[in-house]
Amino acid sequence: MHECMDAESLHRRLRKITGQIKAIEKMIDDENTPCEDILVQVSAAKGALHKVGQIMLENHLSHCVREGIEHGDADKTIAEFAKAIERFSKMS
Repeated sequence: MHECMDAESLHRRLRKITGQIKAIEKMIDDENTPCEDILVQVSAAKGALHKVGQIMLENHLSHCVREGIEHGDADKTIAEFAKAIERFSKMS
């Protein structure tokens, strides 16, 4: 199922998010960093992680769901995708 994903691109994005999180930790430790600045960075990291999920859903739809509909059980494939969307939407 993972063959539809560009793993290297996703890893690159996740490494960047890891760097953002580490920077947020440093900002929290720095007494001079305004809370608003930290919140901006938290929002940016959250947005970047959300984008990873969007990319994964798009790739899953374009490849795995299409293949499941064309060569498998369409109803089951659609139900599983709907469940994935529901889970992802709870992250927001």
